[in-house]
Amino acid sequence: MTEPIEVGSGAPQPQLRRALGILNATSINMSNMIGIGPFITVPPILATLGGPQALLSWFVGALVAICDGLVVSELGAALPGSGGAYVFLRDSYGRERWGKLMAWMFIWQFLFSGTLEIASGSIGMVQYLSVLWKHLIGHPWLVKFLAAGISALVMLSLYRKIRDIARLMLVLWITTLATTGWVIVTGLVKMDTRLAFDFPPHAFDLNWAFLVGLGNGTVLVIYNYLGYNQVCYLGGEVKRPERTIPYAVILSILGVTAIDILLSFSFVSVVPWREMVREGSPAYTAVASVFMGRVYGPWAAIVISVMILFTAFASVFALMLGYSRIPYAAALDGAFFRWFGVLHPKGEFPHRSLVLVGILCIIASFFGLVQIITALILARVLVVFVGQIVGLFILRRYRPEISRPFRMWLYPAPAILAMGGWLYTFASPAGQPGGWKFMLYAFGTIAAGLVAYFLLAAKKAEWPFAPRESR
Repeated sequence: MTEPIEVGSGAPQPQLRRALGILNATSINMSNMIGIGPFITVPPILATLGGPQALLSWFVGALVAICDGLVVSELGAALPGSGGAYVFLRDSYGRERWGKLMAWMFIWQFLFSGTLEIASGSIGMVQYLSVLWKHLIGHPWLVKFLAAGISALVMLSLYRKIRDIARLMLVLWITTLATTGWVIVTGLVKMDTRLAFDFPPHAFDLNWAFLVGLGNGTVLVIYNYLGYNQVCYLGGEVKRPERTIPYAVILSILGVTAIDILLSFSFVSVVPWREMVREGSPAYTAVASVFMGRVYGPWAAIVISVMILFTAFASVFALMLGYSRIPYAAALDGAFFRWFGVLHPKGEFPHRSLVLVGILCIIASFFGLVQIITALILARVLVVFVGQIVGLFILRRYRPEISRPFRMWLYPAPAILAMGGWLYTFASPAGQPGGWKFMLYAFGTIAAGLVAYFLLAAKKAEWPFAPRESR
């Protein structure tokens, strides 16, 4: 439990409570990871290589996620606290020098990527809502306003104590498992292997086009794995973080890998992949509903759509829950506006930070889905994922005083594999038409963040502009 913060009157202030165990933490991670992801990304993944061979991207993504999950587990057990990657970057690089810059860059990229990630779930929910509301897709602005309304509803749902949220999260998690379980069992029973393995000619020719397509598919796959570090953002509210965080991270990655691969093979074994890759078709926008409709009839398409809406809500709920702690943690450090570094006087949750994240998500809900996914991944790779891996190397080499109750297996092999995987993922969009726009977005946000940091640091006389005697 964190210590109460004293104010001028000497009265103790509300504080975060360590109330999340392994089950709660794993349910939050998995609900966030599964969510709407596999129900909206399988068709675009198939399109990256033009056939079922694109599902190899799931195995590449799983390897990257598991290796990076070991990095996150070691950092999360050593540096548990609200803010997750913010804390890792700040403390591993050193609070007074490079860590100050990296922490700022994390907050900066979060404003450009984290809120896009949450908004993608809201947009995906509206796509499945179109199964129930047939004429919805024909009104693009109504779609955008509905997605924004979902983000607002999630923000209001989170305006409560963490204990109440943990119980609600378990209910949503059970709904998630029931939804995915129904699809997987149906796919295994009704599988048509001729459809599942209907590879086009030269599907596995190892050439430049194959590598670029596999990389772009991995970008979309990584989106489905995002969330295994969600428990780290709640590090200040986790019981026994040295044990709970590694268990929750590894268990959630293994569980979601199995679920997503089985879901993908279920879809391609019933719905022809050539139908799924036609952008704008029902099989492209709501593949699970088409899948169930083919097997059981229209009633099943409606039921699965409703269940997916609950599953997606659970994902958006878990995401906004974790991300709402980031501005709060940064504000306590002085790396963000101090006004956000307070807790609700009765609910003991960072209410101002929550409202900020919620408003940014509402704004982000007005953009396109696939573009959002690619942009948010690229904006995050260099600062967060690569930054954390380098931070772990620094921590091991130069910070021996920090206890590491969990140490990754086979160090440094997983960290090196994760680094290679992230760089491959980052570079792949450059090989596709228009991919330069996403690269420009990533490098542009980083450059703008660096400029903003140095301008503010110069104004406040902070590192690297602090007087020599104070460094």
